[in-house]
Amino acid sequence: MGQEISRIQFEQRHFDRFENRLAEETRLLSQWFAENRFCDDRFASGFELEVWIVDRNAKPQPINEKLIQTMANPMVTQELAAFNIEFNFGAETLKNSAFTHHREEMMQLWRHGSATAKNLDSQLAMIGILPTVKSTDLTMANVSSMKRYAALNEQVLRMRNGRPLRLDIHGNEILRLSHEDVMLESATTSFQIHLQVPISKALRAYNASIILSAPVVAVAANSPYLFGKNLWSETRIPLFEQSVEVGGYGDASQGPMRRVSFGSGYARESLMEIFEENYQHFPVLLPMLQQEPLEHFANVRLHNGTLWRWNRPLIGLGDKLPHIRIEHRVVPAGPTLEDNLANAAFYYGLVYALAQQQPAPETQLPFELARDNFYRAAQYGLDTNIVWLDGKKIKIQTLILKTLLPLAAKGLQRLQVDQTDIDRYLTIIESRTVNNCTGAEWQRAFVCRYGPDMEKLTTSYIENQESGLPVHNWGINR
Repeated sequence: MGQEISRIQFEQRHFDRFENRLAEETRLLSQWFAENRFCDDRFASGFELEVWIVDRNAKPQPINEKLIQTMANPMVTQELAAFNIEFNFGAETLKNSAFTHHREEMMQLWRHGSATAKNLDSQLAMIGILPTVKSTDLTMANVSSMKRYAALNEQVLRMRNGRPLRLDIHGNEILRLSHEDVMLESATTSFQIHLQVPISKALRAYNASIILSAPVVAVAANSPYLFGKNLWSETRIPLFEQSVEVGGYGDASQGPMRRVSFGSGYARESLMEIFEENYQHFPVLLPMLQQEPLEHFANVRLHNGTLWRWNRPLIGLGDKLPHIRIEHRVVPAGPTLEDNLANAAFYYGLVYALAQQQPAPETQLPFELARDNFYRAAQYGLDTNIVWLDGKKIKIQTLILKTLLPLAAKGLQRLQVDQTDIDRYLTIIESRTVNNCTGAEWQRAFVCRYGPDMEKLTTSYIENQESGLPVHNWGINR
């Protein structure tokens, strides 16, 4: 969950104090990595689901504070825009009936949220980018009430010397525009998949997550339209990168050192390299000093929270030892809870299996190719070629069906996940892939049949979502 802060504006003394404490915590963190002082006992799963609140006409409705107050559930929090909320779900040891437990919790919270929204004359939508959102919705008039978000906007614009943010997205169509604040980011809602890993497995799992980002984003794509333009299969990727375009020291917004990026390379010796890169290459964005014991790494965690790699290592605080999590951020929200869980099962099985392979896959696929694969997959979806571990190009659709689905099944079996859940969720991935029916392709098919009426598209999407059927079973109905 996003950490709240107590002020919006900062003076140089705030930056100085924060940077001194950040240096102390980073040194201690380096020592802890060197001594393997992190939890090494389990793989565990957890999720964050970002959701739109819309009115009867499927337009954004900025009532998140009222909805959250009415729900009175600490696992529901604000997001950047007042028409978004975030559902947070508890961790489960990744074995046996973990997915059954996740499904029960997710269904319960989703039904509560949907019923609450209905009583407020609104409804919820799980979708990467809401087709009806307009640039005029994405203004500071619709920012959430948390101070964190107003401060984020102020500091991003300060680092950009007041220059507006610019979108330049080339897809099936081209979208170019300027925007005066960071609210563009609020148009991107995701299903963030968390994987707690034993410290001894963390490096390989992180690198595997990087390699797997391409096929996962292709099969999960659900964001083809922005402001009426047909762009990438997962337009959320370039939109997020360009909506908070602030780089490292010297405003190096081009090149690898951007705050939203695929990263600058694989981890070589340990994930400490990522936190060291955070400290050395990125100026502090929110210098709100956290007065907690050094070993809680509160300021390291806050600084890390202002860097949005598509695969981000996190430090979690447990009852005993801190643990390491990998946050896989490439997956959009929706189309349904079943689709979300299928995406998670596919990722978990693959990352576990790939991280065990010898030789290490990161020695077979150069980082630059993994990065190129990711952006091609985000743009073109299942119907494109990427370079795989043997150095040969292969269609993503073929790679998933012939190689990755069996590998994911093997990984989940080795984790001792119930076979019924393995079959249930990987069958969804298989059916979606065979039919090339991702959420993105369903939306495009609707527009192809009925024309670019974004309101009707979104209304039909929500009606299908409420059925609970995975997207490959949806019809194209007005």
